[in-house]
Amino acid sequence: MSGRRRSVRCVTERAAGRALRVQFRPAVNGRVLIVSWEYPPVVEGGLARHVRKLSEALVRQGVEVHVLTRGEPEREVRAGVHVHRVPEPAWPRDLDRFLAWVQAMNDDMLRVGFELLDELDVDLVHGHDWLVARAGSALADRAGVPFLTTIHATEHGRHQGWVDKPPQSTIHATERWMARRADAIVCCSHYMRGHIADVFGVDEAGVTVIPNGIDPGDLQPVGDLDALRARYASPDELLLLLVGRLVYEKGFQFALDALPAVIRRVPNLRFLVAGSGTHEQELKRQARELRLMEHGTFVGWIDDALLHSLYRIADLTVVPSLYEPFGLVALEAMASGCPCIVANTGGLAEVAPTDDVALRFRSRDPRSLGRMMVRVLTDDALRDRLVAQASEHVLRFDWNDVATQTRELYAQLTAADDVAPPSAARISS
Repeated sequence: MSGRRRSVRCVTERAAGRALRVQFRPAVNGRVLIVSWEYPPVVEGGLARHVRKLSEALVRQGVEVHVLTRGEPEREVRAGVHVHRVPEPAWPRDLDRFLAWVQAMNDDMLRVGFELLDELDVDLVHGHDWLVARAGSALADRAGVPFLTTIHATEHGRHQGWVDKPPQSTIHATERWMARRADAIVCCSHYMRGHIADVFGVDEAGVTVIPNGIDPGDLQPVGDLDALRARYASPDELLLLLVGRLVYEKGFQFALDALPAVIRRVPNLRFLVAGSGTHEQELKRQARELRLMEHGTFVGWIDDALLHSLYRIADLTVVPSLYEPFGLVALEAMASGCPCIVANTGGLAEVAPTDDVALRFRSRDPRSLGRMMVRVLTDDALRDRLVAQASEHVLRFDWNDVATQTRELYAQLTAADDVAPPSAARISS
């Protein structure tokens, strides 16, 4: 195993040979450049919300945060965060064309980012996932500061290890390069820490676990909840919620497999599948074959406001993922007062560490899931206990704590006084 070679280096030249003196401020606060492909109001998934909440919490703790992202307007200050955007056309759904789109986005980010670095000195560049890896790394090199990356998920995990052919192999290679290039890596669970170390061949010592946060104040329902519930279930029926991206790794197919046996035991059960994705048509076909469509509804993509309301009207939320770096849906459901059942896999086992806050079933096992569903749906006292325990448990995932841990990592990186060539977060031998 090789020792860690830091890429915190004093750069004496910029383009055109201009001298640059890198001054590290007291790293408790300082100035950071965060790079993300999405930031509100551009929201493609959970990453945008994560970056916004982290950035705003860092600002409250005295950090000057600049976010480089895409969209309009070109510049603005939102909740104290300086947001710099590059205009980009809508991204193509075809994955091969999407990779070319990502490359063009990175080129535009570099152009705007270099101009930004001409205006101000930053202490650190913090990129989020592979989509901005090239821009984040180059900007850190230009500024002569550490490059930190947060890996929210991996292509290897999303595709169950099948990353030997394009375009998955291209994304996997980019992620591997990014992990080895970074001065430090952040991930959201201990499961992901081991996964990143194994898949990319980096030392776990270079990977810091900082869980995601949740703000219960953001999970406010809207509109008439009684009317919303009446749209999907009658007063004497129970409502089961499945929510998330409709992709294979989310495991909804196993939940559907479990439902026929559950409905025989709980005939007054209705289900909702909320979300969209590449596996949507296959899931609908499966539901038709299992004769489930008369018992539930696929509602398609929903916005946050409706999602927060669905948590409030559901009697149970099930998270049956095969691969789950963290498990934000489970945490949101628990924070909204909805009992939860989760697959005992990945980061879900850390979000729901005991059966006191959520029941856990064997991943990929419809029978195990079915037994758990019947147990929760037929036991009012159990549902009440899960809700009460979960309401306390979710307080552990506070954005101010997330920001404090992140700021401490920033301080460690920017306080480094040794100088070396670019390197990775401890490459394993």
